[in-house]
This record gives sequence, structure tokens and C-alpha cells, in this order.
Amino acid sequence: MSEITASKVLEPAASSHYDAARGNLARLTIAQALGGANSAVIYSTGAIAGNTLAPTPALATMPISMFVVGMAVSTLPAGAIAQHYGRRTAFLVGTGCGVLVGLLAAVAVVIGSFWLYCAATFFGGVYAAVVLSFRFAAADCVPAERRPRALSFVMAGGVVAGVIGPQLVNNTMYLWMPHMFAASYLAQAAVAALSALLLIGVRLPVPTKVEAAGGRPVGVIARQPRFITAVICGVVSYLLMNFLMTAAPLAMQLCGLSQESSNLAIQWHVVAMYAPSFFTGRLITRFGAPRVVMTGLVLTGISAAVGLTGVDVAHFWITLIVLGVGWNFGFLGASALVLECHRPEEKARVQSLNDFAVFGTMTLGSFLSGGLLTAYGWNTILALSFIPLVLALFALGGTYVRGAAGSR
Repeated sequence: MSEITASKVLEPAASSHYDAARGNLARLTIAQALGGANSAVIYSTGAIAGNTLAPTPALATMPISMFVVGMAVSTLPAGAIAQHYGRRTAFLVGTGCGVLVGLLAAVAVVIGSFWLYCAATFFGGVYAAVVLSFRFAAADCVPAERRPRALSFVMAGGVVAGVIGPQLVNNTMYLWMPHMFAASYLAQAAVAALSALLLIGVRLPVPTKVEAAGGRPVGVIARQPRFITAVICGVVSYLLMNFLMTAAPLAMQLCGLSQESSNLAIQWHVVAMYAPSFFTGRLITRFGAPRVVMTGLVLTGISAAVGLTGVDVAHFWITLIVLGVGWNFGFLGASALVLECHRPEEKARVQSLNDFAVFGTMTLGSFLSGGLLTAYGWNTILALSFIPLVLALFALGGTYVRGAAGSR
């Protein structure tokens, strides 16, 4: 992270807090890059290793589904830890799980245990959920008017993750033959340990008694139309990204394409997920979060349409790249909408509730993708993507277009 860029994100923060805020953003951005590599490794290898270890091909994507389950079930406990003990404690618990996933996955591949491998990817999901909470921690470091930019700035660390993860797999997957990917998982564990060392230095405010109390009841907050719309858009953006990315590596293999081309496809997909973050915050500030979310949903639809035109390497690559950009706009825009739906003392609970809804719904798509791919093929998965897209666009339009008209 360059000092010039950090200064633009942080200004006009009070001078007494500037150095601490800049240090936090730097550490969170680097930790985002290292933590994002965990997800890239699992998505690059999960369906392939699952297909090798699973007792039936229909369970090939079960490890990635367990990854999503881990994300879903850990968000509320991680939020509770952050609310009562501080975000840094939650971060260190998450990185501990990141080390554990690498160690367990390596053992599972060596002994040929499918269910141990699924347990490993479950802990990978816990780690991934905590890593995604870095974006909200970044928003805590700056004044309210700078929060969308700080949020997207930390997410930009995922660009490096898009290179580290797949290249880590490419350079290590054959090092411990015949146990393909075993060395990759050990390397991933080492990267997670490095992330933990960085996060020890993060200095965030200790929760006050008011923040620990939690503010309004969750039911009152969850009934807000804006919160409902933010959750729907976040759910659809992440659900479809996961739905398609889970199936893509195995679909490429079934189409006779190489593992290397699949790894590179995931690499550029992850880069496309995070590279727009360098300017997504500015777009949100200038045009508003609803318009950015709508653009993301439209791009996701375009990616599915491209995939329906063919099954060459180029079709998969373009589909995954456009899908990554669509996810960035949709997910970061929806996250910015969530920031508008809570009071300061409610932030940990509301943010974890949003992520629980997003990752919980993702679980359904992840479990369905493997069976749908083996039973009906890649084109069916692409075609089904348009149903939730239309629903999200209607929800967004209903809340914000009518709301704007009413305010006039």
C-alpha cells in the first residue's frame, strides 16, 4: 500500500489518529491479500481433490460446500467475539483456523480421507468469513464520509490474493507426488500463520459497554427495507459468484481443459474480483451504492450469457473475469448499503447478521452446483443464474427507485 494512496483514503482524519489508522489499513490490506489466498487455493483445488477422494462424483464439490458452510456458521460467533472482546481477537481466531485448514487438508490428501478433507475446508470457510470482516474493520478506522473508500481499499488487497493463491498451487501441486496438492495446503498454512503475525499489530478500539449491549433488537433492524434490500443484493452477488466459481474448475476438466488453464482462470477471476476495489469506493461516493450494485448485477448476468456461448478456454476465462467484476460492484455496493442501516453500537451484530444471511444462502448454491453440473451440465448452471438476478434487480428498484420518486 503506497503512502500517497493511504493518505487519500484517510484524509481528513484527525492527526492524532492518523498514524494508527494508516498502520491498521496497511496491516488489514496485506492480511486481506494473504487471507484471500486461502480461498483461492480451496476454489482452485477443492472440486478436483473432492472428485478424487469422494465416494461418488455427485459429492465432488462437497468440500467447497463445506467451505461455504464454515463461512455461514462462523459469522455470528465471530461477530459476538468482536462485539465483546474486540475485532483483533476475532481476527486471530480466524487465522488460527487458516493454519488448521492447511494442515488438515494435507493429511487428508495423504491418507485419502474425503471426510477429513471436508472438515479441513470447513475451517477454511471460518477463516474466509473472518477475512471478509476486515472490510468493516477498515470502515471503523476513518470518518463516516470516507468509509466506502476505506472498505474498498482493504478489499483491493485481494488482487494480490488472486496471484498468490493460484500461483502457490501451480508451483507446489506436484512437489509431494503422488499426493497432489498436499504441499500446496502446507504452503497455505504457512501463509495463514504469516497473516496472524501481521494482525497482532492491529490496534482497534476496545468495545465500550454501550457497544457490548448491542443497541436496538435485531428484529427491528432486520425489518428495515434498506437492510432487507442490502442483504438480498449481497446474497445474490455472492451466491452467484460462488455458484459459478465452484462448478467452473470441474466443468473445465470435464470439457477436456487442463488443470493449469483452470488454475489461471481462477487466478484472473480472483484478480477481477478485487482489482476494481481501487476505484469502487470512489464510484460509490460519486454515484451512490444502489447504482453500483445494479451495475454489478448486470455484469453478473453478462458473464452467464458469455458462458452460454461456448466451452473453450476463452469462454470460461471471460465468464469468470466478468463475474469477478460483477461480484465486486455488487458485494461492495451492498456492504456500503449495510453501513447505512445501523448505529455505531450495533455495527458488530448487524454486520455479522448480514454476512450470516449472505454466506448461509451461499451454502444452498454451493451444495446444488456439484449435483446440477454432473446431472445437467454447465449450461444449466449458467441459465439458472438469471432467476435470482432478476429478483435482486426488482428488490433494488423497488426500494430505491420508488423511494427516490417519493422523496421528490
